[in-house]
Amino acid sequence: SVLHIVSQHLSKQGRKLRTHQWCFILFNVVLFHALLFGAEFMEEYFLHSLPPVNMKVLEIKDKARKLNMESIRSIPSKYYILSQPEVCKEKSIFLLSLVFSSPENRTRRDLIRKTWGNVTSVQGHTILTLFVLGMPVLVTTQKEIDKESHKNNDIIEGLFLDSSENQTLKIIEMTQWAVSFCPNALFILKVDEEMFVNLPTLVAYLLNLKEHLEDIYVGRVIHHDIPNRDPNSQGFVSLSEYPETYYPDYCSGEAFIMSQNVARMMYVVFKEVSTMVPADVFVGICAKTIGLKPIHSSKFSGKRHVRYNRCCYKFIFTSSEIIDAEMPLAWKELNDGKDCSLFETYYGLISCKLLTYLDSFKHFRMGTIKNNAMYFGD
Repeated sequence: SVLHIVSQHLSKQGRKLRTHQWCFILFNVVLFHALLFGAEFMEEYFLHSLPPVNMKVLEIKDKARKLNMESIRSIPSKYYILSQPEVCKEKSIFLLSLVFSSPENRTRRDLIRKTWGNVTSVQGHTILTLFVLGMPVLVTTQKEIDKESHKNNDIIEGLFLDSSENQTLKIIEMTQWAVSFCPNALFILKVDEEMFVNLPTLVAYLLNLKEHLEDIYVGRVIHHDIPNRDPNSQGFVSLSEYPETYYPDYCSGEAFIMSQNVARMMYVVFKEVSTMVPADVFVGICAKTIGLKPIHSSKFSGKRHVRYNRCCYKFIFTSSEIIDAEMPLAWKELNDGKDCSLFETYYGLISCKLLTYLDSFKHFRMGTIKNNAMYFGD
């Protein structure tokens, strides 16, 4: 009958409509995940290749192998107020974590000592965490640091004023100390004190890199960064100091890792590179000089604070600007022995990534509003 034919036709149309709807939904789900995760996979793919090795690089490698640091080891007081020369002696260290800390911030150091900095072994591999400081302005602060060092034996203090202008010098002193006093450390982590570090996940990642120890300089890679050419602003870099349009690729300074061999090569070329660039850029230029391209991992947060989620934090390596109250909770839940299911991990990554991007957008908008207010105020 006509009604039967019409009903069959409508039924077919309904099925087609449902099919189109499902295809539309599926397409949007795939697009959402591609936008959320695809950029990071592309970054890791394109930022992984290594440049060709030339004769100068081979010469640097040879010098690095023959480095003799005995003069520094014999008179550490020439370079350091506090040097902890015995902490690495005759020990095989898998990961040496060097936390860049401000002299006055004992509260934060104590918090790190009670949380992720308290880890001494992961999967049977030895971890050592130390704090790197410059000199404080006040003599009273120095006395407090001396007491803290006597109690904990974990502070390296260089003979320079701890200031924003001396962060490159802090990098140099840190590397010199690691090469001189901890030559058996396979990997060296430079990390700022405001960071949270997921050591178990980070060590698992590093275990996969052990076969390529001479090539390791890894973190969140900054690509095509432009030097600050504004002579009226802090961080100004003149054309005479750095004439190129872009900086070479470098790892964001909040947290990055290099192998012992890379640290030795970096030390060889430190005097060839201008210190009038930002500290993390300085390391990147040194890496380029030794023929090394940084390895990108999106699990390093860089400057971004990753919103806390237990299953997300089990997956990432670092999160920036974690507040004092949040760190003990994060560390406790990461070590509670509870695994995350596939769905929990998926949901955790989706939620923390979305919230992190929203936070970044808010910070960007607030920065724009402040800049506009200053502009119109003038």
